[in-house]
Amino acid sequence: MELPSDPADLQLLLHALVDGELDAATTLALERRLADDPSLAAEHARIAALQAAVRSLPRPELSDAFQARIVALGIGPREAPPARPRFSSSLWRAMAASILVTAVLASGLTQWTMTRNTPDSFAAAVASSHRRSLLATSPVDVASSDRHTVKPWLDARIGLSPAAPDLAKDGFALLGGRVEVIADKPIPALVYKHREHLITLVATPQDGGTASKPTVAERSAGGFSLVRWTDGAFAYWAISDTDRATLEDFVSRFREAAAAG
Repeated sequence: MELPSDPADLQLLLHALVDGELDAATTLALERRLADDPSLAAEHARIAALQAAVRSLPRPELSDAFQARIVALGIGPREAPPARPRFSSSLWRAMAASILVTAVLASGLTQWTMTRNTPDSFAAAVASSHRRSLLATSPVDVASSDRHTVKPWLDARIGLSPAAPDLAKDGFALLGGRVEVIADKPIPALVYKHREHLITLVATPQDGGTASKPTVAERSAGGFSLVRWTDGAFAYWAISDTDRATLEDFVSRFREAAAAG
């Protein structure tokens, strides 16, 4: 299927993809395009992260006075309102979301929204990058099971790399690494394989951070299982379409191997 070349049309398709409004053929064609176009993929990740952040915002409490003002403006029902005007909760949620999104975009607060709930927005970006890797010709930029090849390769390109133990004896083979760009920052990513499933491990550096135990995402990230933890030097995000128990097993073995050096 041929996609439009006009940037504005592609932008509309990206929004439709994030909202789940595209048919299967267009979705597949667009995801293949994302796998081959880093700039377009970065824009898709930005839109997905913004949507996740907006959805995580607390719902505002609407006073009776505010509802009465909406009725007076003619936005509510045309018939005479009761003494205490009310609308269905779904209508108010839709109106509040519309007003909120308009205010955020118009006032230049996109960055505030993106960072207000960092775990959710970052998880959306990690899920997008993992999905693109599954569609790409190769999920890695440097293919090697040897950490002495993968780590220097990452260091040479972005100046940092996490531990990269080969866990093949435990059923998780190191395939290699790649550089992801999330929130306009280059970030190292390791790729492991368990049977027919790929696991992407994204690591973001911490300045004076503290260690935390693995936390499983309460909601799936784009249909994937996701586990997050920190070791004081890096914050890690492990994501895969494998089952939750297997991903938690991988995280446990990775942490043990990384601590052992």
